[in-house]
Amino acid sequence: MNFIPAQRTENSAYIQLLILASYVLAGLIAGTILSFAVLFGMYGMEIFNNPLALAGDDSHYISGLKAAQVITTVFMFLLPPVLLAITERTKITVFYGFKKPKLFIILIVFMIMACSLPLMEWLSAANQKMVLPEFLKTVENWMREKEDAAMKMTVLLLTINNVWDFLINIGMIALLPAISEELLFRGGVQRSFQKMFNNPHVAIWLSAFIFSAIHMQFFGFFPRMILGAAFGYIYLWTGSLWYAMLAHFLNNAYAVCVAWYLQLHHIPLSEADNSTNFKWYGYLISLILTIFLFQYLKKKTNGNQLD
Repeated sequence: MNFIPAQRTENSAYIQLLILASYVLAGLIAGTILSFAVLFGMYGMEIFNNPLALAGDDSHYISGLKAAQVITTVFMFLLPPVLLAITERTKITVFYGFKKPKLFIILIVFMIMACSLPLMEWLSAANQKMVLPEFLKTVENWMREKEDAAMKMTVLLLTINNVWDFLINIGMIALLPAISEELLFRGGVQRSFQKMFNNPHVAIWLSAFIFSAIHMQFFGFFPRMILGAAFGYIYLWTGSLWYAMLAHFLNNAYAVCVAWYLQLHHIPLSEADNSTNFKWYGYLISLILTIFLFQYLKKKTNGNQLD
C-alpha cells in the first residue's frame, strides 16, 4: 500500500478567477460596511448629513476618510489574494512567487522607474487632453465629473501638514497599495490569466487593463495601464512579486513626495502635472532608456517565465 499522499493540484485558472472575484466582491461589501461604521464611530451622523464630507470636500473629515481608504484597500485588494492562496492550501510565498530579492535587480527596477518618469508624465498629459467624438459628449462630461470628484478626494488625501502626515501617506498611498494591488492584479489575476491563455503577454495586458479600469479614473487610464503592464513584465521576468511591489511603491511614493514638495512651496496640488516639464528630446531619451533597461532586466533574469 502507498501511504504517501498524492500531491494536491490547484483548481483551474477559471475556478481561481471565480473564487478571487467572489472574495473581492465580499471584501468590497465588508470593507464598505466597516468603513461606514468607523466613520459613524468617529463623527456620528454628521458625516452622513454633510454631502461634501464623503465627496472629499471637507478637510475636517480627513482622518476618517484616510481610515476608510485603508480599510477598503485591505478588504478589497489585500485579503482576496491571501484567501485565494489559503483556499488552494499553498503558502502565499510559494503560490505567488516571493523569491529572495537581489540587490542588483533592485537597482535595475529603481532605474526603470526613475528613467520612465518623463515618459509617464507625457502619457499622463496626453491622456488628460483626451476628447471624445461629439456624439459621446454626454459620456465625456460624465467621465470629467468622475475625474473631478476623484481629484478632490486625491488632493484631500495627499494633504500633508507635518512629517507624521507624510509618513502616514507613504504607508497608506504607497506601501499598502503596492503590496495589496500587486498581490491581487499581478499575483492573482495575471497568474490566472497566464495559466488560462498560456500567453504571458495576453495575461499581462489584460491584467493591466483591469488594474487601470478598476480605479475609475478615465483621464489617467492609459498611463496607469502602461504602469500595470510594466509591473507585469517585471513580475514575469524576475519570477518574484517583490520587484513588482517595489516598482509600484516607488511610483506611488514619488507622487507623495511631489505632493509634499508642492505644499512646502505653496503650490496647489492641482498643478502637480505642470510642476515638471521636459523638452521633446527629454521624453524621447526617457523612452529609449526605459526600453533599454527593460531589455537589460530581461537579459539579466534570463526572461524567467512564471510557473
